[in-house]
Amino acid sequence: MLHPPHQSLQVAAVPQQRVPVGDRDQDAPWHTEAVCRRDEAGLFFAPSKEPTAARLAREAAAKRVCARCPVMVECREHALLQPEPYGVWGGLTAAERRVVLARRRRREVELKKAARAVAAAG
Repeated sequence: MLHPPHQSLQVAAVPQQRVPVGDRDQDAPWHTEAVCRRDEAGLFFAPSKEPTAARLAREAAAKRVCARCPVMVECREHALLQPEPYGVWGGLTAAERRVVLARRRRREVELKKAARAVAAAG
């Protein structure tokens, strides 16, 4: 399993070298390019008993970090496929990811129904 980029992966104080996404080593894990690796992990995960206003402000700040990240799509898909139950991943909160997953499930059901209808008519 991949380690979340939000965790303090800054343990090794090695300077980050930016590599354009198109030129990134295809064998390197996507999270090596995650912008959040250089940010405070607390920005992406809620402390216990966080007041609503503080949570919304923290999530907005985390989403701003995600918005400038070259691997936001990969991060989001990771969080949806795992699924990651907590935190902001790929610019989505846990609640937003649940909505996306529910929509995907509904869409899959609709596609299966449509395929069965076509097969029955054909």
